[in-house]
Amino acid sequence: MLLRKADVVDGALKFLDAEGLDGLTMRKLGAALNVHGGALYRHYPNKAALLEAMANKLTEGVGAPLPEAPWREQIYVLGQRFRAAMLAHRDGARLVSGTHATGANSIAAGSLVVDVLCGAGLAPAQAGSLAFSLYYYVLGHTIDEQSQAHAPEEEWRSGDTRPADALSPRYAEAFHTLMSTDPAERFAYGLNTFIEGVASRIPSASATA
Repeated sequence: MLLRKADVVDGALKFLDAEGLDGLTMRKLGAALNVHGGALYRHYPNKAALLEAMANKLTEGVGAPLPEAPWREQIYVLGQRFRAAMLAHRDGARLVSGTHATGANSIAAGSLVVDVLCGAGLAPAQAGSLAFSLYYYVLGHTIDEQSQAHAPEEEWRSGDTRPADALSPRYAEAFHTLMSTDPAERFAYGLNTFIEGVASRIPSASATA
């Protein structure tokens, strides 16, 4: 059967779920797809190009039309969509963070964030900067979330290895609360805090409107 570009990307994402990003090579992927490694290079000249295509596929749907709602709710929906898209595949956040995010789906999502923020009253330059900030927040949180999911529980729950009496009680309480809170709840709290910060940047006349 003729191997298409879409088949390669779909196979690569399945391989990612099974082996993780560190295990993905063109040779291993070719073996998983029952083709010689060289067959993959007909579609993607190198691994970087394949990763770009995988990241673009992974973010499919993030930039879909938004529900009619105030801008805050729309930004919240976009942040949740982006996180969900990366969580759908093992190491999804690491995959996206390691690419230039120049695919059509990534551009559509970024454009939508900028449009929403401009509609809220921000200038394009401000909206672009804040769109990147949102992108980095979601990426950073999801990378950490996925790394914890695949690490031994005792490893990431151990926290600081210093003696307990050398730690700040407030730090110890904060760390315990952080580790015992559901990741989705932590993410939503940070996302809402980000949105409130964005609101403080919007001119009062626009915010009122």
